[in-house]
Amino acid sequence: QVQLVESGGGSVEAGGSLRLSCLASGYTSTSDCMAWFRQPPGKEREGVAAINRGSGNTYYAESMKGRFTISQDNAKRTVFLQMNSLSPADTAMYYCAARKGSYCPVEVSEYKDWGQGTQVTVSS
Repeated sequence: QVQLVESGGGSVEAGGSLRLSCLASGYTSTSDCMAWFRQPPGKEREGVAAINRGSGNTYYAESMKGRFTISQDNAKRTVFLQMNSLSPADTAMYYCAARKGSYCPVEVSEYKDWGQGTQVTVSS
């Protein structure tokens, strides 16, 4: 069973940056997908970005393009989310998720394995 552990969240002022990390264990296939999602207070969970760990291809939710970058270090089984120009609207719990297969949608319903999340708080 895969285990996902997020880190890197915290408090930052508007305009700042954060880099989240997600360490995966239990995976043996390099063709799996990993993704980032977020859940703002009182709102539904939404997709941010996904990456195919084998090909390195990346996929973004339309509204997340430009300020967020997903990347990976396959040797360390870690996926990153670089977040720039943060605003209070980015305040949320950020979750890492994983799935087998080469198809990497940025859709909550497509992922079964989830981490516990890391909180990001952006102050104005």
